[in-house]
Amino acid sequence: MDHEQVPVLDALAAYHAQRQLPFAPPGHKQGRGADPRVRDILGDAVFRGDLLAMNGLDDRTSSRRVLQRAQELMADAVGAEHTFFSTCGSSLSVKAAMLSVAGPHEELLVGRDAHKSVVSGLVLAGIRPVWVDPQWDPDLHLAHPPSAAAYANAFARHPEARGALVTTPTPYGTCSDLAAIAEVCHTHGVPLVVDEAWGAHLPFHPDLPAWAMDAGADVCVTSVHKMGSGLEQGSVFHLQGDLVDPAVLRSREDLLGTTSSSVLLYAALDGWRRQMVQHGRALYDDALELASSVRARLEAIDGLHVHGREDFCGPGRAVDLDPLQLIIDVSGLGVSGYRVVDALRARGLSLHFGDHRRINAQLTHADDEASADALVAGVRHIAAGADGLPHDRPVEVPGPDGLRLEQVMLPRDAFFGAVEDVGWREAEGRVAAEMLTPYPPGIPAALPGERLGAEVLRYLRTGVDAGMVVPDAADPGLVTVRVVAEG
Repeated sequence: MDHEQVPVLDALAAYHAQRQLPFAPPGHKQGRGADPRVRDILGDAVFRGDLLAMNGLDDRTSSRRVLQRAQELMADAVGAEHTFFSTCGSSLSVKAAMLSVAGPHEELLVGRDAHKSVVSGLVLAGIRPVWVDPQWDPDLHLAHPPSAAAYANAFARHPEARGALVTTPTPYGTCSDLAAIAEVCHTHGVPLVVDEAWGAHLPFHPDLPAWAMDAGADVCVTSVHKMGSGLEQGSVFHLQGDLVDPAVLRSREDLLGTTSSSVLLYAALDGWRRQMVQHGRALYDDALELASSVRARLEAIDGLHVHGREDFCGPGRAVDLDPLQLIIDVSGLGVSGYRVVDALRARGLSLHFGDHRRINAQLTHADDEASADALVAGVRHIAAGADGLPHDRPVEVPGPDGLRLEQVMLPRDAFFGAVEDVGWREAEGRVAAEMLTPYPPGIPAALPGERLGAEVLRYLRTGVDAGMVVPDAADPGLVTVRVVAEG
């Protein structure tokens, strides 16, 4: 296919060349009605690119197939059979994928390190999760993706499961053995869905971890806004094989998605595909070389350790690591990652996340020597002045037995049933009616239908005291917890 084509961008340019005068949404009419103070900040181009997909970008019947052609080009670029664009982020895409595989009260194997959007899908659909435990590193207090053997064991216990879902790469950059997990699923005649939100870049360089379609996955969801050049909420999901009907996948997306899709997001997805096909290899040559240099420079700072394959990969751990995710252990400074992230932001450096002992700085094809130098200088400055940062009580991180909660109700039933708020100390033994999710990265520590344990409650409580954010809790301060009402 001709990847010089950018159907969405070309149609947008044609719309302006035709000098169309709109009498349809959006009401700002190409920015003419927008407050000048808003235009001063956002720019006129944002409003000029914001128009309807039907009877705007394309005609009333979509006869020019603008979006369809852009999706076909994206599929060709990455070797998928079908590709669908989403303007509601991978949080929607992964729900559409789940609902294409399992329905109400049907079982779906899910890695327990799944993002909160997966749990939301379970709540909405009434799917019965069969949790597959991640691989726990007791020294680093970090979970790596579940193994293929763990999925095989789960299928042995639940042979009626309709499929499996795995998250890879994780927000920490660690990757599953996808080929082996796909083989397990296909041996049972069911599809594998991969939440590859952090892997939009993986198809475009051989030195990056294998991506889901190459590994044999059936459906892959990726957030182009995370590691690519998409705008926020720009997501795609890819499909191959015959275990998931493309018409079913499209209908599930239509069920959940908006009828007012953003042409701005479509245009950015379209342009990113062209950029990657034409320049991706060279861009990631540079990004990988830069990442190697930054890793070495950060590792040389006293009190810090930058995790690499030697820490995260091997038996009982991950099989690969995305080198563009810089996971920096700051525990040698005597402070939490939460406080280091806050201190760096105060210096004008916004990192992805911090946890009880680490910070995460992601590099992409957009970084260069200037941004790398700024990161290294900022981290060096914070490390040198770490004695001046808040020294909180240590976060009480449980081991895998304490973290793993028993699922005693369907997530949907617990979420939508009668609830009450109780003091966090009184919540032990009660059934959670809400997600409790340290964010970012957004992996729930407790979710609806799980019986709360003392260790998880202490972890969250001490985490909040140390700077952890739990935004989805009814009480983000975790003085109280929402639980299923008794009686």
